Amino acid sequence: MFSSPTTTNKPLITGIAHINLTVPPGTLEHAKTFYGSTLGLTPRAVPAAQIETLAWFEVGASSSGSQQQVHISTAKHAEDTTSPTSSRHPCFAVGSLEALQALQERIVAHHQRGGPAAPMMADPVGTSSGSKGAEYPTRFFARDFAGNRLEFSL
Repeated sequence: MFSSPTTTNKPLITGIAHINLTVPPGTLEHAKTFYGSTLGLTPRAVPAAQIETLAWFEVGASSSGSQQQVHISTAKHAEDTTSPTSSRHPCFAVGSLEALQALQERIVAHHQRGGPAAPMMADPVGTSSGSKGAEYPTRFFARDFAGNRLEFSL
């Protein structure tokens, strides 16, 4: 049996430092537009040697005060690209019902406007394509321009 490396009951993992999503080569600028402008995440510097293949965004601070980030990298191999039906996704916590509705409206508007950085899919305002039921908080889903599934929840 595996034993805990500490004598306390504190969890070793306290949050998400970052998630990494992949986009097709040549679309990093679209990612910067979608994640920076449409979602409103704060861009962060990436290592100089990887400036052409990475984009980093700050999401906010966790309860422990550590930074949470979304990292976008260009796919290096065909199998790295996201399936348009993949259920893999990050879930972004949103602070209020009003903020959740405003963000959904913004994403739906960008989807409807179209363009190279536009989301491929966005749940219509007031709906969620995820499972329904009392166990699920208010939420909605979208897919960014590259097909990455994104969940937004209270």
